[in-house]
Amino acid sequence: MKEKFVLQVKISTPTEVLWEGEANSVSSVNSQGTFDILPKHANFVTLVKGEPISVRTEHRERQYSFKNAVIHTDQSRVRIYGDV
Repeated sequence: MKEKFVLQVKISTPTEVLWEGEANSVSSVNSQGTFDILPKHANFVTLVKGEPISVRTEHRERQYSFKNAVIHTDQSRVRIYGDV
């Protein structure tokens, strides 16, 4: 059986969880430029200001936009904190 490599993603604001599930990748733009987070990505923390955040799953792509968002990656877990 082939091992499945996915990200466990949770997107939340101070008042609600907007989406939670498995994704193949997360992409956006920070002060250094465009970045992609893939399964087994190194630990990573960044601030995204006003840029769309794309979450790609097996079946679709979701886009989220916040004035400010913090993205934290740790061991294929991605937490996106919007409106911070």
